[in-house]
Amino acid sequence: MSKIQVLDQSGKKVSEMTAPKEIFSYPVKEHLLYEAVVNYRANQRRGTASTKTRGEVSGGGKKPWRQKGTGRARAGSIRSPLWRKGGVTFGPKPRNYYYSIPKKAKRNALKSALSMKLAEDQLLILKALELKEPKTKEGAKILEALKLDSALIVDHHQNKNLFLSLRNIPKVKAVDYNLVNVYDVLNHKWLVFTQKAFESLMEKLK
Repeated sequence: MSKIQVLDQSGKKVSEMTAPKEIFSYPVKEHLLYEAVVNYRANQRRGTASTKTRGEVSGGGKKPWRQKGTGRARAGSIRSPLWRKGGVTFGPKPRNYYYSIPKKAKRNALKSALSMKLAEDQLLILKALELKEPKTKEGAKILEALKLDSALIVDHHQNKNLFLSLRNIPKVKAVDYNLVNVYDVLNHKWLVFTQKAFESLMEKLK
């Protein structure tokens, strides 16, 4: 079984934790990671892109000139897609991009991502992350002490000072343990848990 060091906020080792074998020995399956990332990004799409067809563009009710005898090409409307200011042919319309993948596949994809972070030695566990007040400067001090440039910080949502202190720092994101997803794990170099959040997530994934 792998051992993970538990650090304090200054980066000093205070204890060790055992990484659950059923989670961190899971093989890295690239196809599962791919499916989970595509699914997450699709579900984030708002789907509000919209264009007007020739029937929705204002104007164009009258035939611009008679059918025959002018020497010009026949035309039925000045709002034809061929004309300037005309409608759009086969343009986007509001739609829902949401779809789901099996729960087991999503869980296994997260196990793969966690295994990969541990194997690459980019997973940290902190005893706790306690800030006296919600200030970006306080959050930046912790990141500087731990030498983190790009990190996903995982804790319980009750720790509001932490979430407020990190929300304006580039390349850093703080999430509740219930909202950890494969995309965020792969999108940040470091994965950082508080001990409490790590234990909660491990219990959830078992």
